[in-house]
Amino acid sequence: MLSEYIFFTLPGNSVSTAIWAIFGLLVGSFLNVVIYRLPKMMQRESDNYVASESGQPLPHTDRFSLMLPRSACPHCGHQITALENIPVISYLLIGGRCTSCKSPISVRYPLVELFTALLSGAMIWHFGSGLAGLSAMVLGFFLIAMTMIDADTQLLPDDLTLPLIWLGLLVNLNGTFTSLSSAVIGAVAGYLSLWSIYWIFKLATGKEGMGYGDFKLLAALGAWMGWAMLPVILLLSSVVGAVVGIIMILLSRMGRNTPLPFGPYLAGAGLIALFFGKKLVAMYLGGV
Repeated sequence: MLSEYIFFTLPGNSVSTAIWAIFGLLVGSFLNVVIYRLPKMMQRESDNYVASESGQPLPHTDRFSLMLPRSACPHCGHQITALENIPVISYLLIGGRCTSCKSPISVRYPLVELFTALLSGAMIWHFGSGLAGLSAMVLGFFLIAMTMIDADTQLLPDDLTLPLIWLGLLVNLNGTFTSLSSAVIGAVAGYLSLWSIYWIFKLATGKEGMGYGDFKLLAALGAWMGWAMLPVILLLSSVVGAVVGIIMILLSRMGRNTPLPFGPYLAGAGLIALFFGKKLVAMYLGGV
């Protein structure tokens, strides 16, 4: 038992990495469901609340959750069978089209599954398959889901951001990624830093530069990695966001006032900081 435990907790163990990458592939399939359904669940709940407060009949009375109803083609209603729901493989076998109506299926579904698998393997390879590796993998799952939801709807649901804050604090009870005190300060400082920028920008321009979900996401990253990583995350997210925003404006000819979600850049910067943040800080301090 001891040798088996050591074998599966060694950092960089190729067998363990492969096993957890396959697990990530399966989780990626579920994340596609979360990405698609969670915003709809939120909208349905909001619609029912407004109708209830105004004394109107509820517009949504059918069961709709992450589990029910079964996944189906949005064009013809064909229910997805188990054989059609194998991550990546099913998409390739059916040629990326519904087996019933032949409508195209977005390539984003297998890409999310593949990226989740690769990220899961990378987490285990880098951190090992102990608490640090498994926790980092869970963080990656949350960030993938929030990135795609924010890109689609410009929303970062409390159902994801708030649990991620608490998980970060719990994971660091014994200093997995940083000390508990650093995690608590990181959560507070992460929220207040973007909250302050938000109000400074709003008072100066009369416009809202970002949403409250961004505050909570940075608070979550601070809870996971500590306050010292916040400058790295903010710098990376700002640089990448500015570059991508300029490219999108040039390519699509969007106006400068077109809102762009900031969550994906925070999530991407958070992943970079998780892998390389300490080295980046050390390089910076060494060059000062």
